[in-house]
Amino acid sequence: MPAKLEAPEVGATVAGEATLNGLSTLGEGRRRVVVERVTPEIDGGRYPIKRVPSETVIVECDAFADGHDSLACAVRYRGPHDRQWREAPMKHLVNDRWRGQFTVETVGPYSYSVIAWMDRFGTWEHQLHKRVEAAQNVAIDLLIGAALVAEAAAAAPGEPGDTLRGFEQALRAGDAEIGFSPELARLMGLYLPRRYATSYERDLKVTVDRPLARFSAWYELFPRSASPEPGRHGTFRDVIARLPYVAGLGFDVLYLPPIHPIGRIFRKGKNNSVTAQPGEPGSPWAIGSAEGGHKSIHPELGTLEDFHALVGAAHEHGLEIALDIAFQCAPDHPYVTEHPSWFRARPDGTIQYAENPPKKYQDIYPFDFESEDWQGLWHELKSIFDFWIAQGVKVFRVDNPHTKSFRFWEWCIGELKREHPELIFLAEAFTRPKVMHSLAKLGYTQSYTYFTWRTVKWELTQYMLELTQGEEKEFFGPNFWPNTPDILTPQFYPGQRSVFLTRAALAATLTASWGLYGPVYELLQNVPVPGREEYIDSEKYEIHHWNLQTPGNISWFIGALNHIRRENPALQSNEGLRFHRVDLNYAEQTQVIAYSKATPDYENIILVVVNLDPTSVQGGWIQLPLAEWGLSGPFEAHDLLSGARYTWSGEFSYVELDPAAMPVHILRIERPETTEPLVGDYA
Repeated sequence: MPAKLEAPEVGATVAGEATLNGLSTLGEGRRRVVVERVTPEIDGGRYPIKRVPSETVIVECDAFADGHDSLACAVRYRGPHDRQWREAPMKHLVNDRWRGQFTVETVGPYSYSVIAWMDRFGTWEHQLHKRVEAAQNVAIDLLIGAALVAEAAAAAPGEPGDTLRGFEQALRAGDAEIGFSPELARLMGLYLPRRYATSYERDLKVTVDRPLARFSAWYELFPRSASPEPGRHGTFRDVIARLPYVAGLGFDVLYLPPIHPIGRIFRKGKNNSVTAQPGEPGSPWAIGSAEGGHKSIHPELGTLEDFHALVGAAHEHGLEIALDIAFQCAPDHPYVTEHPSWFRARPDGTIQYAENPPKKYQDIYPFDFESEDWQGLWHELKSIFDFWIAQGVKVFRVDNPHTKSFRFWEWCIGELKREHPELIFLAEAFTRPKVMHSLAKLGYTQSYTYFTWRTVKWELTQYMLELTQGEEKEFFGPNFWPNTPDILTPQFYPGQRSVFLTRAALAATLTASWGLYGPVYELLQNVPVPGREEYIDSEKYEIHHWNLQTPGNISWFIGALNHIRRENPALQSNEGLRFHRVDLNYAEQTQVIAYSKATPDYENIILVVVNLDPTSVQGGWIQLPLAEWGLSGPFEAHDLLSGARYTWSGEFSYVELDPAAMPVHILRIERPETTEPLVGDYA
């Protein structure tokens, strides 16, 4: 007689186990259910998916077994405060595919998995039904069922146990109909022990961030240019005075470029000239001087107490301050002399400055993540975040994270979010897709994207389908910016007002998070450095004074976009996006893009129509899925920008847009009984 096979505990590793008589000890051999192809699962469970509170996680898997017995499956999940697993049932879809879902409730890490088992009661009930239909003698079958119910009753507490014992007696008395009772099926699902259940081989993870991670509007400004007086360096107190303007535009994050002392050695001058003239302020990204480094404040901006006042005042206006974290140093940063091993030395003994050939950044020394003292470097860089978190900052925009060690980011963000799960990190990484995706998997909440360079209809459509329907929707948080201090793309060069309107509208409505660099955007600044995609006379290298009341500015439009976003839940998620065909003369209209976003219950439907042609009137017939939206007769399309109302009926509706007037419709589809708009009119 062969020796008994000892089964390891559920979840115990079996790789490399010895074999006995040619059989590998692969665990409990009586587990008949196979569970595989669980989704969502990022890189074999290596990385978490992402959600915010009240969002659902829809889990699917393949589950099957030998023979014809019925199966049951459940999603198991637990949150940061759960000691025990919770469960949600899974339903069979087709071809051994199952689906279930659960809702995340609190910020922090969640885990989920799948468990499946042979449904002994379900199998018995199914077979009993067939036998009763065939008028067979079911006396033995009822005794078999009674034994199953007795087993469940023994495992059930109090009243449920008593109820099950009543069902048991009815079955033993020959009552076949009681075997089909929905209440009996419910109780059996709860209390019948699961013999030889199969758990999925790994627990999967969810990072649950606060709502700002999913839905946010960012505004970037340079504090040194916030002075109301021309020629004076701006201060944090000047930024406080600017807060009503930013909040009035409907933004919820005010992002500040680096606020630290700026290096003097190799300081860059106007338009990135190699030599700064006397009085030129240098680039804020050249961090560090005799006045201090990454934990210090540029003296002309104010004091740490002034910064605290700014953070507090921002909160009073419904704004959060986001700080730029740039892990690089000016040549006179204290780190350079205190920790020379953190930088890469050249053969001549000098330190290697930053380069992106042909560009040279002589005013910046990058850290060497292959330093012998890499552990000391890691801990010091993390301490920079720790310092600013202690000052009340919970949102960070990180400069060029793709040029720093991925392993560092996974460790650093993981450690920070263990203590502060409310933190949000925006990656400024305009780089290759796999690198951007890796940063998101490693912990970055949001990322800049390629939106800035997606300008024609097919590019925008394909890019959005990639972001919202591919695997990356589970972990990549796109944040659309039409401009940044580093990026002014060619479509803006002619200075056409319609382009500024359409690009802002696309950024604000295609994705739930967007941002812009102001006030250059609302003031329609459009002149580039010759041959380069960036602003001439850039604030990166000089101080500006801005007249926010400049005639022709589009601040009203920016404010309208953000207020419409806040009042319409459909625009607060990347789910529910679909593009609509636009026809003109029986052909696809390529200059008009139309798309909608809807809440799952279709109670809020927003249709956006944009004329991508900056010079000519364009129009077309938009095809709308009225049956899916639950519309059968005439309905209203209410333009939330102009206040105009259009009565439409039928599958196709005609729209025409004049870029000289307004190249954008943001239409709320209103059912006939709806009379009041969700937002005011912003004409």
